[in-house]
Amino acid sequence: MFSPRILVPPWRRGLHFTSLGQTSAIPAIRTKDALENQSVIAPEVSVFFSQEYDSLIQSFRSSSHSNDQVKQLHGGFIKKGVVSELFLVNTLITGYFRTQDLVSAYNLFDEMPIKNTVTWSCMISGYTHNGLPEGALGVFREMISSGCSPNHYAFGSALRACQILGPQAFTQGLQIHGLVSKTPYGFDVVLCNVLLSMYGSCILGHGGSECAWRVFEGMENKNSISWNCMITIYSQRADTSSAFRLFSDMQMESCGSSYHPTEYTFGSLITAATESLRCDRAYLLPEQLLARIEKSGFMQDLYVGSALVSCFARYGGVDTAKKIFRGMGTRNSVSLNGLITGLVKLKRGEEAVEIFLESRDMIRLNSDSFVLLLTSFGEFLCSDLGKQKGREVHGFLLRTGMIDLSVPVGNSLINMYAKCGEVEDAYSVFKSMFNRDSVSWSSMISGLDQNDQFEDALSTLCLMKRSGVVPSNFTLISALSSCSSLGWKYMGEQIQCEGVKLGLNHDVSVTNALLSLYADTGCISECKKVFNHMQEYDQVSWNSIIRAYADSDTSVPIAMMYFMEMLRSGWNPNSVTFINALAAATSLSDVHLAHQIHTLVLKWNLTDDNAVKNSLLTCYGKCREIDDCEIIFTRMTERDEISWNSMISGYIHAERLSDAMELVCLLLNNGHKLDCFTFATVLSACASVATLEHGMEVHACAIRACLVSDVFIGSALVDMYGKCGRIEYASKFFDSMPVRNIYSWNSMISGYARHGDELKALETFTQMKQENQLPDHVTFVGVLSACSHMGLLKEAFEHFESMSKCYGLTPQMEHFSCMVDLLGRAREFEKLEDFINRMPMSPNVLIWRTVIAACGRENGRLLDLGRRAAEKIMELEPENAVNYVLVANMYASEEQWENMAEARHGMKVAAATKEAGRSWVSMKDRVHVFVSGDKSHPFLDEIYKKLRELHREMKARGYVPEIRHAMHDLEAENKEEILSCHSERLAVAFVLTQRKSEMPIRIMKNLRVCVDCHTAFKYISDIVGRQIVLRDSNRFHHFTNGKCSCKDYW
Repeated sequence: MFSPRILVPPWRRGLHFTSLGQTSAIPAIRTKDALENQSVIAPEVSVFFSQEYDSLIQSFRSSSHSNDQVKQLHGGFIKKGVVSELFLVNTLITGYFRTQDLVSAYNLFDEMPIKNTVTWSCMISGYTHNGLPEGALGVFREMISSGCSPNHYAFGSALRACQILGPQAFTQGLQIHGLVSKTPYGFDVVLCNVLLSMYGSCILGHGGSECAWRVFEGMENKNSISWNCMITIYSQRADTSSAFRLFSDMQMESCGSSYHPTEYTFGSLITAATESLRCDRAYLLPEQLLARIEKSGFMQDLYVGSALVSCFARYGGVDTAKKIFRGMGTRNSVSLNGLITGLVKLKRGEEAVEIFLESRDMIRLNSDSFVLLLTSFGEFLCSDLGKQKGREVHGFLLRTGMIDLSVPVGNSLINMYAKCGEVEDAYSVFKSMFNRDSVSWSSMISGLDQNDQFEDALSTLCLMKRSGVVPSNFTLISALSSCSSLGWKYMGEQIQCEGVKLGLNHDVSVTNALLSLYADTGCISECKKVFNHMQEYDQVSWNSIIRAYADSDTSVPIAMMYFMEMLRSGWNPNSVTFINALAAATSLSDVHLAHQIHTLVLKWNLTDDNAVKNSLLTCYGKCREIDDCEIIFTRMTERDEISWNSMISGYIHAERLSDAMELVCLLLNNGHKLDCFTFATVLSACASVATLEHGMEVHACAIRACLVSDVFIGSALVDMYGKCGRIEYASKFFDSMPVRNIYSWNSMISGYARHGDELKALETFTQMKQENQLPDHVTFVGVLSACSHMGLLKEAFEHFESMSKCYGLTPQMEHFSCMVDLLGRAREFEKLEDFINRMPMSPNVLIWRTVIAACGRENGRLLDLGRRAAEKIMELEPENAVNYVLVANMYASEEQWENMAEARHGMKVAAATKEAGRSWVSMKDRVHVFVSGDKSHPFLDEIYKKLRELHREMKARGYVPEIRHAMHDLEAENKEEILSCHSERLAVAFVLTQRKSEMPIRIMKNLRVCVDCHTAFKYISDIVGRQIVLRDSNRFHHFTNGKCSCKDYW
């Protein structure tokens, strides 16, 4: 009798066996010994066994049975003394394995005095079928070591164990193949089929299909399973062409043979066809396969039909999928779920619900069906109807108790409510769940993130960790998204550390979310580190790093380097890639680069993508290629708000405001509603050319559209009124804004500084800090500019140093220029030179122009510094006429006539053309433009008559012309005459020739007002008793009663 002790297999005791490949030879099969071992039965027992146990064993082997029945049979064998019979023991081992009593099976096996090939095969097969492939391979090794020759069942089970283990068992599989090749079983079709499957599972990629193909090619006899297995291997590797080529060969060889394509053949081919849809959305191959399946008569097969439904539904062919589904003789939840998945993916939620309702009485639904049904409610065109239907299903699930039995159903309810915007309902479901898994927490965090409740999402993450649930990659992605939206870099770094602890730091999706976080928070160096440490990239990774650099003003060219590297690495760009690349070209205003990217867009056939077209419009508009903009715009079949806004912005960049306003009118006449961005864009245009009337018209439209309370439109209105000279309107509107953002504050501070009210600019900055609005780089440009014009040297340096110390802002060139201007106006020239020498970057043209202007005010006392600045400015921009004029004026103020003449000669040699001075005024819905010495205006005589009157009156009041900056080789009278005909004087004279009024005179000028005209306007404002508001290229000048708001400090 066998003892009931529990034995541990040797392969579980840590023993190591020699490699299969080291086995010297396979002994001959001892058939005679085996037969003798099987016949050791006493004569008196033989009759009993024959009569009583024969029928029992037959029924035992052919039907299901319990472990108790096996043990009962085992006890009967012991009582009758036939337990040493090999055939009976092998039957018992098989029985124990079938009832998953592995310990009893091994105990019985271990105490057998004699084991034959069948015994070993039963053990190997038993471990394999019970999910213990390592145990199966251990028995197989012991079998080889004992000198017993495996039969084809033993080989097949051992190879199946290797297949289950996958790549880690490749070496063992290869060794077993070597043993098989030394036996007659090398040509056994069943064993060869198992070898095909083993190589398909143990070697990933094309290497597995190549090894399997060698086995397949060497098979003398093939059956349908052989062909199906090989086709499946190709399908699993998305090798569509090889799969269908093999299918074609199968059909040719099957002519006149007994095997033909089966449902499994077509199932694998459908998988391959699905991969072709994923790659190029070409429906030709699946449709041809569908026709072949119809011809073969497998359309009614449940397996084939379900696969076809899933294939067409997954990639947009839902109409074909619905037709197949409704034509199936038998349907199940798999076919239904596949169809619903496709409909939901195409956002056709209503149809998904309709299919579910018409099928629920014909199909036995499972929890997955309800999971998909709940997903469809978030894709309803009418979100309110989706919420209502979702609540109805929620009620049904509560009544049936399914919500308590199935965690995935509860998770789907959370997702459904979150997609419908009902976060409170989602949280209610979450709280009521008895069992929550990682998906439950991830769904809740994702729902909060999608509904802009970012802080709650991060709080839920902390609660998840305290609950002991391990976050998944999806959890971290949603949490990082919330950090990105909040701009919480440090919280994102903590989550990154958590990802490292969990081993998710190399997950592509998690690292992509990290890239997005660092890009949104402006941390370009961290972005680069994350990208460089990634072990693998996907399309999103490349797009993220390109976007990060494209959004960084100082690193835009690097974005194009990554774009080129992506193409060289063999990655296919998508619409997002080109949108980011075009954003970089837009920042650079590089039209040649834009044309190259446009060419690639054409090459990759993405011209039908509306988002790409809009990006092209924006790029060409910024580059002032308005003809290209118009071509793209007119060819667009569908135009959204972004298209209209991009075209309007293009006209604005090209300084064609009238065309922009016409497009706005066309937009309104076509029944389109202007959105916030359109209003803001048009208001920005009005601000850029200071057309107050048009700006006020747009303001009225915004009031009628009930959009005036929008913070972006409000900020644009403040900016527009400030730049159009109505700072009082800007201030009044700013005070009435219910919500202000950084742009609102910046517009107001810059507006006050630009209009000469520096005290109010600094007061507004103080108020901004009191209301907890963090300043940015633009804020400090306005603040430092205000300090410069007020001569507040100490306060300016305090604000400058606070940028980096208090707010983490790195001063940029504009801030250094403000400080240089301040030091120049304060006549602190030693500090100015020291400040320039200590700058962390090389001074640009803006800095040296500011130095030249400061030297020009000192009448020759800073000739060395001025000459150094002149040399620098000519090196940096030798073809810019403005630089030559500044240098010439500096030398003129120092009475260095030879140097001045040399500067003017240098301008001629460089072929630099000075922009003509222009001034304009708006009168009676018309804009009147004047240039210096203009002789073309219809009111020419009246204008010059008024100028002479004003000139006489000014001289009578003590006016002395500032002629030192005029050409020195002219007579004084000629210099004076030239100065008196500057464009701004013509403009003010024209206004004074019109009807009498006490309204302020508003004049716009494209260049900086000269010293003489500035002095003249002070006299004119006192003579005519009217306020004159002059906007030059630098600021606003409010002339009232002989004084200017700039206090002669501009």
